[in-house]
Amino acid sequence: MSHRGPVTAVLTAVLGATLGGLLVWQLYRTHKKRLPFNQKATEPLEAPVQKQPYLENQAVPCLENQAAPCLENQAAPCLENQAAPCLENQATQCLENQAKAEEHQTSALPPPVHILSSQQLLGVKPVMVSSEDEWQRLWPLIQEELSVFPVLGLDCEWVSAKGKLSSVSLLQMSSYSGLCVLVRLLGFWSGTHSFPLSLKDVLRDPHVFKVGVGCYEDGKRLTRDYGLSLSCTVDLRNLALRQRQASLENGLSLKSLAADLLNVSLDKSLELRCSDWEANQLSPEQVSYAARDAQVSIALFLHLLGLGPGAGLATPSGSSYCELASRCQGLVDVPFRGRGDGDGGDKRRRARQSPLREFPASGDQQTADPRKNNKRKALGVGYSARKSPLYDNCFLHAPDGQPLCTCDKKKAKWYLDKGIGVLKSEEPFVVQLLFEPSGRPDSQQDYYLTAKDNLCVVCGKVDSYIRKNIVPHEYRRHFPTEMKDHNSHDILLLCTSCHAASNVHDGFLKQQLAEEFSAPQGCEDGVRLHEDSERRRVRSAARALLGAGDGLPEQRRHELQALIRDFLDLDRDQTLNAETLQQAAELETRIFNEAYVPHGLKVVQVYAGRGLQGLMELERRWRQHFLSTMQPHHLPRLWSVHHNHSKLLRKHGEDLPIQLH
Repeated sequence: MSHRGPVTAVLTAVLGATLGGLLVWQLYRTHKKRLPFNQKATEPLEAPVQKQPYLENQAVPCLENQAAPCLENQAAPCLENQAAPCLENQATQCLENQAKAEEHQTSALPPPVHILSSQQLLGVKPVMVSSEDEWQRLWPLIQEELSVFPVLGLDCEWVSAKGKLSSVSLLQMSSYSGLCVLVRLLGFWSGTHSFPLSLKDVLRDPHVFKVGVGCYEDGKRLTRDYGLSLSCTVDLRNLALRQRQASLENGLSLKSLAADLLNVSLDKSLELRCSDWEANQLSPEQVSYAARDAQVSIALFLHLLGLGPGAGLATPSGSSYCELASRCQGLVDVPFRGRGDGDGGDKRRRARQSPLREFPASGDQQTADPRKNNKRKALGVGYSARKSPLYDNCFLHAPDGQPLCTCDKKKAKWYLDKGIGVLKSEEPFVVQLLFEPSGRPDSQQDYYLTAKDNLCVVCGKVDSYIRKNIVPHEYRRHFPTEMKDHNSHDILLLCTSCHAASNVHDGFLKQQLAEEFSAPQGCEDGVRLHEDSERRRVRSAARALLGAGDGLPEQRRHELQALIRDFLDLDRDQTLNAETLQQAAELETRIFNEAYVPHGLKVVQVYAGRGLQGLMELERRWRQHFLSTMQPHHLPRLWSVHHNHSKLLRKHGEDLPIQLH
C-alpha cells in the first residue's frame, strides 16, 4: 500500500490545480461581465484604456506562489481542503486589485465631450468681433475649444460694388460646440494694419483643421487681401465624394449638402447673398446667415466622419488631431476640382450688383462631378515647391580641423572629386580641405556653422517649401559685391501659403519705399518705354487709309494723308503709295524713356548715398519687416537682423567706396 501514496498525492495535486484553474476562469468571466458598459465601449475618437492581462500578470503568479508550497508542505487531504480555498482567496484579491487599477485609470481620463446635433449647433448665438480687444477676450475660450477638437468651420463674406470685388469683409469661424465668431476684418485692417498674432497663428496652424465649402479658395482671398495665411483646409465636397454621401444630381453646394445630409434648409435668397457686408451695422438676418454657413460646415464635417449627436469624444493629448489627419489623408489643402472652376466665380452671393467669376467654384454653386474633369490644370498659383531639401548640413573643415561652414553635399563632393579635400566622416558628412581657405570664421558661434532644418521657418511645415529672399532680389542685385557674397543668411524656407502671405506684406513695404523715394513700381517695360501719342495717331491714320481707302469721306481722307506727310516730312503734293502707308501703319509707338531708373535701383541709390551704413540700414529694414509681419517660430539659430554688419565694418570700414550694379 505504501507505494501507492506518492501516486495518490500527485494525482490529487493535479486534480486540485485543475479545479483551481477552472474556478479562477469562472471568477474572471463573472467580473468581466460586471464591468460598466462605458469601460468596454470605444468611441470613434476615444483612446483605448490600457488594461493589463489578468491571467498573465495575476493568475499565474497566484498559482505558482500559492499552489506549489501547498503541495510541498501538506498531505493530499490538505490539498483537497486548502488548495481550492487558497486559489479562490488569491484570485478574488487579484480581481479586486485589478478592478481598482482600472477604475483609477479610467477616472484619470478627462470627461468625454458630447457632439451636438446640427439643430443644436445652429441654435448657438454667434459673437461679433470688430477689434483686437474683443478678439483677445474671446481667444481663451476658442483655445479651449480647439484643445478638445481641433476643427473650425470656416466661411467668408465679401461684396462687389460697380462690378469690382472688394476685400473680404467678414470671416466666420465655428467650433465643434457651435461657438461661432464673426470677425469683421475691415475693422482691424483700417486701423493699425495689423491682426492679433493669435488670430494669424490659428489660421495658419497646421494642426487645426479648417473645413467648409470653398475654404481653400477663401484662403487664397485672405492671403491676397490681408496677407493672412490659411493652412490645413479640407473642402467638404472632396470629403463627401470620398465618403460617397453626396448626391451629385442635387449638386455639391453648401445648401445642397446641408439639405441632403443634415435635412437643414439654408436661406440663400438674393437679398441676403448680395447684401452689404461692409455696412457699419449688420442686420440680424445677415448675422444669422453668416453664422449658419460656418456652423453648418462643421456639422457636415462631423456627420461625414460618422460623429453623430450624443457621441462621446475623449480628448487625450493629440489623439483627436491624429485621428482626423488619418481620416482626411490626401484631402488637406487640396482645392476642389470641379468642372469649369478655373479662376472663376467663387460665391456669387457675395456680389451686390454684378457677380464676377474670379475664384474657383465654391459653396453656393451647383458643381458637376469633378471626377469627370480631366482637362483642368493643377493649381500651382505660380509657386513650385522644391523637389529636394535645401540643407544637406555637410561640413567643411580647414586643414587643421577648424570648422569653416556648412554646405550642400554636391559642393562637398566637388572638393573630393578634385582631390583637394579628404572625407573625414560620413555622418555627419565632413570634408577636410587640403589647402588654406581664403577666410575663416571669426568664432565658432557663426551662423554658417549651424545645422539647419528643412522646414517652413514661419509655421514649421516640413513639406512643400520654397526659398524666400528676405531682401528681395530687385534690391539685392544692385548691392556692391562686398554685400552680395555669402548672403544665404537672407534665404529662408517658407511653405507655399506662408510664402504667398509674405509676398503680400512685401508689396506694402515696396509701395512705402516707392512713395518715400519717388521710385514708382510696376512693369519694367511699362515705365521704361513711353507711348508716343503723335506716332500713335500716324499709325492709326495709315491703317484707316489702308483699310477703308476710297470709302472714307474725301475731306477726312485728305486730313489723314496730310497728317502722314507732315510726320514723314513729305511734300504736300507727293502721292502716298501703298508701300509708304504700310510703313506708317507699322510704326513703333513706344519710345525709350532715357530718364527711367528701375524702382529697386533708385531705392538702393538713395540708401547708398549714406555709404555702407545706409545699405546696412536697408538690409535691417527688410529683415525686421519679415520678423514683424510673419512672426516666424522656427528661424535657424543665430539668425539676426544685424547679421554680418560688424564684420563688414571691420573689414572694409564705413568709408568703403560703393559701386552699385
